[in-house]
Amino acid sequence: MTEGTNMPDGDTAGKDEVAAGAPAEDRQPEEEKKENGETKVTVPQQAAAPGAEEVEFVHPEGGWGWVVMLAAMWCNGSVFGIQNAFGILFLSLLREFGSEKDDDLRFKTAWVGSLSMGMIFFCSPIVSVFTDIFGCRITAVGGAAVGLVGLLASSFVTSLGPMYFTYGIVFACGCSFAYQPSLVILGHYFKKRLGLVNGIVTAGSSIFTITLPFMLSGLLEKVGLHNTMRVLCIFMFVLILAGFTYKPLLPIRSTNTQTGRKCPPMSQIFNTNIWKSLGYRIWAFGIPAALYGYFVPYVHLMKHVEERFGQDASKEVLLMCIGITSCVGRLIFGRAADYVNGVNKVYLQVTSFFVIGLMSMMIPLCNIFGGLIAVCLLMGLFDGCFICIMAPIAFELVGDKDVSQAIGFLLGLMSVPMTVGPPIAGFLRDRLGSYDVAFYLAGIPPIIGGAVLCLIPWVEARRKRMEKEVLSKDQDVTQTMIEHEKAREDAQSKTGESVL
Repeated sequence: MTEGTNMPDGDTAGKDEVAAGAPAEDRQPEEEKKENGETKVTVPQQAAAPGAEEVEFVHPEGGWGWVVMLAAMWCNGSVFGIQNAFGILFLSLLREFGSEKDDDLRFKTAWVGSLSMGMIFFCSPIVSVFTDIFGCRITAVGGAAVGLVGLLASSFVTSLGPMYFTYGIVFACGCSFAYQPSLVILGHYFKKRLGLVNGIVTAGSSIFTITLPFMLSGLLEKVGLHNTMRVLCIFMFVLILAGFTYKPLLPIRSTNTQTGRKCPPMSQIFNTNIWKSLGYRIWAFGIPAALYGYFVPYVHLMKHVEERFGQDASKEVLLMCIGITSCVGRLIFGRAADYVNGVNKVYLQVTSFFVIGLMSMMIPLCNIFGGLIAVCLLMGLFDGCFICIMAPIAFELVGDKDVSQAIGFLLGLMSVPMTVGPPIAGFLRDRLGSYDVAFYLAGIPPIIGGAVLCLIPWVEARRKRMEKEVLSKDQDVTQTMIEHEKAREDAQSKTGESVL
């Protein structure tokens, strides 16, 4: 899933623990690079205190940061592990709330999982603002508490209608508010090791995706759906405790203002600079376009296996295969991306979408279970590739100061295809009596989205070429002015000598 989108500690990390009353005229923390490669953040003092020394901050690259990393890893695992294992809950929901006379049963039930996944991404722009204003700790703990309430309430409902609200909205919104700060806080503790830490943190979701299906299958069989959800509430309670470890390190700006205003202006909250980049606009369109079929296998693959190979088939093995290779893919391609220059990293995402689309189309063609395992292994591998290079690409397109909201808005746009894809697949199954067409169609959007992303390197290369030409002209004009000024001074000097 798209849970591994880490945010470089530029503007967001610098603003993370800014109090609500931060003045508009305060300048942003500036990041500098020392000659020895060590990173520091300097926070200019207020204008009222001219000549004051700048506060220097050096990322510890460890220490308490390792505890924060483990807490963020638990957050990734608990939030997206539950989401990725929804295919197991989907089968139980069909049996618990379904009726054989309902022709739209799978369509209605799929909305529970897809609405939940969609809301996590839909809330992302809002979470970015909350994190900037209130800080990581308050946002994460509050979000985990809301998620706990939503999941606990879901364990008491007896029909799909309330489940849309308790699980699809309340639980998902809580997860969204708990998840995003877990990525931002990493920028307080790591800079040089941020890539490694990001890979470890995002591997948490893969580990949970591997283990949760087996645990959920056993719980559903022994204690039923409602008690299983109550057991999952323990994960959210631990997530609340994990949020308390998010101790901010970056300096907090002063909250004193000449106007007495307690909230930052709207221009400081919502960053519109990101939309000035044509490359980012293409990226923000191409990624959502590719994801209309992305979540379909996570929801419907388990039911497809039951219908194709019988109820005794080891369907949990497929999610385990996706989880294992997704973890491997994040580590391999995350490291490989460090050796790909600039926006050419997009080509790794293009390759990922092409493979994911082809593998989705291959699912109905697998008439033996071993073939389906091979498909899931490849799908998971390139799913990990797609996830791990989201943040590096955003950094290349908009820069470190704008990357937080760039990712937040992208995740918000991704909520639409993530939400509508599985219900459409369920509708096609209900009408056609088979998942074959649904999986064929699910493979088309990733291929189209990948083709759109191919434009980004060309657009960025043209932009840099034009900027270079403008810079060259400015340098020529400056050089001409310098020569003219020098000639005038020489003439004045000669005139003075002749007078003497």
